[in-house]
Amino acid sequence: MINAHLLRRIAARCLAGVALASVLYGAPAALASEAAATAPAATPAAASTPHIALLLPTRAKVYARHAGALRDGFLAAAKAQGKSVLPVREYPVNEDVADALRNYRAAISAGARIIVGPLTRDAVTALAFGEPVPVQTLALNIPDKTGRAPENLFMLSLQVEREARQAAQMAFRENRRKALIITGANAVQKRMQSAFAGEFLRLGGTVLAESIAPDPARLKAAFRPEADMVFLALDHDEARAVCAYLGAIPAYATSSVYAGERGPLAAFDLANVSFVDMPWLIEPDHPAVMGYPRPEPGSAEFERLYALGIDAWRIAKMLLAGERSLKLDGVTGELTLGPGGIIDRTLRAGRFIDGKARLAETASRESAR
Repeated sequence: MINAHLLRRIAARCLAGVALASVLYGAPAALASEAAATAPAATPAAASTPHIALLLPTRAKVYARHAGALRDGFLAAAKAQGKSVLPVREYPVNEDVADALRNYRAAISAGARIIVGPLTRDAVTALAFGEPVPVQTLALNIPDKTGRAPENLFMLSLQVEREARQAAQMAFRENRRKALIITGANAVQKRMQSAFAGEFLRLGGTVLAESIAPDPARLKAAFRPEADMVFLALDHDEARAVCAYLGAIPAYATSSVYAGERGPLAAFDLANVSFVDMPWLIEPDHPAVMGYPRPEPGSAEFERLYALGIDAWRIAKMLLAGERSLKLDGVTGELTLGPGGIIDRTLRAGRFIDGKARLAETASRESAR
């Protein structure tokens, strides 16, 4: 039986994850309408002043801390560079899409030469499909539908579908062909499950079965002896609970299974689970990672947003300089401009060894000694 204390921790993590899920995948209606129009649009300066506008929901009740972590990374990167070409001006907004769009227009009126934001998926969708984009804009999410994006709109995000597809590619490269998928019940996990399955099938693999965790009976029913891998569309605590039932079957996952360093035993149950994550968390000797200050110790969730802020600054600087190739060895991954203004993010392969998250190539070298 799964430990009751661990199940309570899983439930607490699920509730904590609602805030980030609503940032990345659109806030539930009750949250989106709450506090609507409580934050007035930023007042334009008396005279138009060229600046970099940072448009983040730091006034949102639900995920102000998430937006604050991203802002801190952005400003830390700007400070690390020294004197900026243009000053940074913040435009704090709340959960409401209309508030984000009001402040977007205010930034343009006040002389913004580039706008970084919005952050929520709903606001980016509204911007991409219903708002003029007269100045260069680096949105920090992607729309929830496809279509031609405005020419000035670029999008950089922590898209979990992209991570799940890269986990599928990693598994296939390692000659895995018959997969089980174990997922949680929330919307983010369902997106990971769907993205992994779609990519694995496209590559030529087979998905044998899918199951909801952490139900032992369902896990037992879903298990197939011919499976040569399992994909965990789960968070850290859920994955720990499930791994106790997997035996020696190789497991793959996204960055959601890595919750940061929580002590020597926290990830011990995840031994040999392979996953993808950003250099900021699993490659401390990466040249770019070493070039920026670390935030106060906190969760991996906030660290990832802080890192996104760093790369957002670096991309914004490139756009201001007129660069359009947008190739960057970033702290969130290798960044390249893809179709439709979306900046693709290629992550590093990691593996849990002795309770610690390591680069897979480093772990392989050490095990070969």
